[in-house]
Amino acid sequence: MLKKLSNLPAAASARLANMWRDFFPAANSLRGETGDRLASDKAMERLYRSMWLDTERRAMVQTMREMDRKDGRVKQIHNRLARDCIRGGLVLQVNERASSETLKREWRALQGRLQLEMSEKLRSDARGFVMEGNLPLQLVLNERQDVVAAIRMPSDTIQPITDMGGRFKNPATAWEQRDVMTGATLSTWAAWQMSVARLDPDNFDDLGSMGRPFLDSCAHVWRKLTMTEEDLVMRRRMRAPLRMAHVLEGADDTALDAYRKQVEGEQGSITTDYYLNRKGGVQAVQGDATLGDIGDVVHLLDTFYAGSPAPKGLFGYTDGMARDILEDLKRSYYDEVDAMQDAMASSYAVAFRIHLLFKGIDPGVDEFTLRYAQRRTETPNQVSDLALKYMSLGLPDDMVYADMGLDPDYVRAKRIEQAERKDPYPPAAQGAGRGQGGMPRVSVTPGNAPKGESATAVSQVGGNGGKGRS
Repeated sequence: MLKKLSNLPAAASARLANMWRDFFPAANSLRGETGDRLASDKAMERLYRSMWLDTERRAMVQTMREMDRKDGRVKQIHNRLARDCIRGGLVLQVNERASSETLKREWRALQGRLQLEMSEKLRSDARGFVMEGNLPLQLVLNERQDVVAAIRMPSDTIQPITDMGGRFKNPATAWEQRDVMTGATLSTWAAWQMSVARLDPDNFDDLGSMGRPFLDSCAHVWRKLTMTEEDLVMRRRMRAPLRMAHVLEGADDTALDAYRKQVEGEQGSITTDYYLNRKGGVQAVQGDATLGDIGDVVHLLDTFYAGSPAPKGLFGYTDGMARDILEDLKRSYYDEVDAMQDAMASSYAVAFRIHLLFKGIDPGVDEFTLRYAQRRTETPNQVSDLALKYMSLGLPDDMVYADMGLDPDYVRAKRIEQAERKDPYPPAAQGAGRGQGGMPRVSVTPGNAPKGESATAVSQVGGNGGKGRS
């Protein structure tokens, strides 16, 4: 059940520090905790970074942006990851019926103000998350204490202010934005004002450990790959064409230059003859016969894609790749996409909880779930087949709809709306007739589908309620 806060939303900002401690206990110094959260090799680095901008992280982000700008392969990886992550949009699933209407009303209002129903906003956030490894969302409030915007900030200038134990020194000034040239503090935010999603941090409980870009470990290989490809082009320009070696024995520079101009001026003729009145010769210099040997480029390309989350077969490099191997690599890639979806959805969920706190609402930890509608590890056919198998096992409809990425309350409302239209073929009542003349009959035959999976059959009962012929 929802719990009303004792104070009004206007006074919530004064108590938000205490709320934050309850909401994120690991961000504080716990009574039973001993020792430091920082690794031994990170302690001195953290001390320096507290005095100045994190130059290493900024240099890596700049490298990712350069790679995305100059190489279409990197841009395609970033775009595909972002596109696959946001497909279907965000869905709020409420676990308690009593608080459903309130939470859904507040979510719809927040989603509209933050433009989270727009694919452009979600894709921009996802693309920045992939390129920079962090998604810092600044929560902006109006005079009525409404969260009106979640602005994505550049993560390379955002610095967490933590102590040597990996906790915020002061939750009221937990984040700073620093100037690149002078290192001066441009702005400061409280812990609750910055909802940050981190991609693969070294230590999640260390609040000063920021995320890493998806392709940061591939940057070194990418430099070698682009350099080798440039050398390959230069080699082809210099060594591929047939060239002639003109030998004029005893000629001075003037005679050699005059001969060169004469010969090069006649290159446009159909037939070019060389007339020599002194000892010399013209010899053909054949082009490089090994220009097709690009094993080094293939090796670097394989190494680059081996470190990226996506298999190279998804981006056109299918030479020698079997279909079953590509399917296994795609499954691993979609696992990475699902992990990204969970990380980004958690940052939006934090923003929603902050919004509810300012509204005087304190939801429970398990009262709602914010997720992306479509999980990329499953195809639409697999999702539908799994839902039908859940139905055959007698699972509640709400659980089936939630597992499909749908909002059960929204589906239920649409069913009622459809029934009230006086359709000549109205749908069956909710939960009625599985095998009794209402919902279709679902049967599962183990081992009767490709690759040993279970086959699913759906049959619609007739007008006599499935009793058969009379």
